[in-house]
Amino acid sequence: MLKIFTILASWLTYDVFNLTAGTKFADAVHFFIEDTSKIFVLTALIIFLMGLFRRNLSQKKVKNYLSGKPKWIAYLLAVILGWITPFCSCSSIPLFIGFVVAGIPLGITMTFLAVSPMPIEAIAILGTTIGFKLSMLYMVVCGIAGVGFGVLTDKLGWDKYLKDYKQKENKSKCCGSECKIDSKQNKITFKDRVDDAFNDTRDILKSIWLWVLLGILVGSILHGYVPEDFFVKYASSNTFLSVPFAVILGIPLYSNATGVIPLMEVLFLKGVPLGTVLTFMMSITALSLPQFIILKQVMKAGLIFRFITFLGISFIVIGILFNLLAS
Repeated sequence: MLKIFTILASWLTYDVFNLTAGTKFADAVHFFIEDTSKIFVLTALIIFLMGLFRRNLSQKKVKNYLSGKPKWIAYLLAVILGWITPFCSCSSIPLFIGFVVAGIPLGITMTFLAVSPMPIEAIAILGTTIGFKLSMLYMVVCGIAGVGFGVLTDKLGWDKYLKDYKQKENKSKCCGSECKIDSKQNKITFKDRVDDAFNDTRDILKSIWLWVLLGILVGSILHGYVPEDFFVKYASSNTFLSVPFAVILGIPLYSNATGVIPLMEVLFLKGVPLGTVLTFMMSITALSLPQFIILKQVMKAGLIFRFITFLGISFIVIGILFNLLAS
């Protein structure tokens, strides 16, 4: 099914634009067209489907369902909810704040926050690069890391690091778009759900399209023009040391998972170890400075520091694990 994007890119690159196959410019253009079409089509389709599902979610329903349930079910639901939320870490924060205000245990909400930057939409695209078995394994391992931080938060009583917070509005700005919290409490028809899911898809695509295009553009330039030996020499010289370096390099940057996947794909194809590029992607999406600025609304510095430290160490462990698996 995904070959249709390769066929489209080949037709436009070599037949319509009449570029010479095998040249650096043609390779870059082909990569840009194929990844742009593939990512936007998959992204739009899965956002729409997940949007239909999210229409039935609300803070009250989640809290009522969790009441009296075993703790492991609550953590599992937090992981699943993190997988189906929108693309960037910032866009998950309003829902996270809503859960805090609703009184859902902090460990469960922190699990959701840790997992949400790597949604199922991005996993579907990632699977076309590294294979769906490794992609699913990666998603599960990230979910386990998120649960680990949630359990640690509950066991050590880190809820003392929460600030008093009153949710005054149902909308919050994030990632250039408005993220709604419990915007629909009344019963709605299927047509209403479809319309809302379509609006979600449109709004999210409007907020991320530029970052996705920039990511693909950088990836296509690297794919066509950067010598393969460059990354092999500087990023894959040491299976272990390259991973913490990827964490440090990724924190100051910011993107959603879909926007950074094209860059990750090129680095992987150029010879950079799989675990190193996955760690780089996780650091960019889950340890970004913008989300921690927003989180200062509800968290004290102590909890933010613990969150960064735990995820950073987890990403290093995951990166080394995948480097060993792929070696």
